[in-house]
Amino acid sequence: MVSSSARRLATGLITAVSAAYSLLALTYFLHGPGYGAAAAVATIAVICTHYLNMRAGLRGERPPAYPLTIVLQAVVTYLPDFLLPGGMSGVTAPMLAGTLLVFLPLGRGGALVVLMMLYEGTVLWSGMSASIVTLFYVVTVPTTGAMVYALVRFTRVAADLEQARAELADAAVLKERLRISRDLHDGLGRSLTAIALKGDLASRLMERDPAAARTEVGELVQVAREAAQDVRHVARGYRALSLAGEVNRAVALLESSGVGVQAHLADVTLPGRSEEALAWAVREAVTNVLRHSRATTCTITTSLNGGTVRLEVANDGVLAEPGPDGGGLTGLAERAAQAGGSCTAVRTGAGGFLLAMEVAA
Repeated sequence: MVSSSARRLATGLITAVSAAYSLLALTYFLHGPGYGAAAAVATIAVICTHYLNMRAGLRGERPPAYPLTIVLQAVVTYLPDFLLPGGMSGVTAPMLAGTLLVFLPLGRGGALVVLMMLYEGTVLWSGMSASIVTLFYVVTVPTTGAMVYALVRFTRVAADLEQARAELADAAVLKERLRISRDLHDGLGRSLTAIALKGDLASRLMERDPAAARTEVGELVQVAREAAQDVRHVARGYRALSLAGEVNRAVALLESSGVGVQAHLADVTLPGRSEEALAWAVREAVTNVLRHSRATTCTITTSLNGGTVRLEVANDGVLAEPGPDGGGLTGLAERAAQAGGSCTAVRTGAGGFLLAMEVAA
């Protein structure tokens, strides 16, 4: 994982820098074993507190007992200045600067780092012979602190990006599942309804009109082939539909079911997404007419009004107790929204029902 690799890299670099500064503490053995031992104990205390703080920072968390661990790191950083000749904070302050920048707001942490620089310059200055050493310690405070801050931020950004990538992948999978569910419902619903109706009609005509029955069976086979093609299109994500073609199929299907149909389409060229949304609306509306109504007439009209096109599919035979909603109207509302419009379905007077969709022209 990217975030794990970034964390290991940052941990390695911070550890290497901390070890390098810790080695400087060994110079206190030149002042005597006692000073050397005190410097070693102080260095171990600084490294332990710094490790706890950085370990939490790299994980995007606060250290245990926050802010006590930060205060403790500050104490073990500056307390040896009162016990060791020349002080020792110049060696350990750069690590503290990184901790402050990571866990405090940048403005406040930056101000404290400036104060630390001024302190190091004041305490360590002992004449021109020490000017280079003093400058070294003063400069290492902000540069090391900035490096630690950048490494921690790099690690956290990498982790955030990885999490965002995972969330986008999950969202893409969910979106694809919803698309397949919606397309199967909208596409196969009409085809399966047509197959059932034509099968019933063919069985009724089998004895009294075999020729008509054979015609219905032939149309049933054609609808079944279209259904198979719809399934392939759904699997491939290809769902381009023609509004005129869908209306023609709807008219043929309704008329074969004994429903009188009138279709009036406005002569307008639509964007692909808008035309598909209207075509799906016609398919869903016709499926509902056949499944959930006893309609004798149905009208399909489109009209242009400014920058929108309005589709209306009306019938006169809505049931008193409509069947359960299988999610088709919800899917149409989503398609309409994607095409910059809206979709409504309402009962009308005298037992009628109207499905209307508006999309951008």
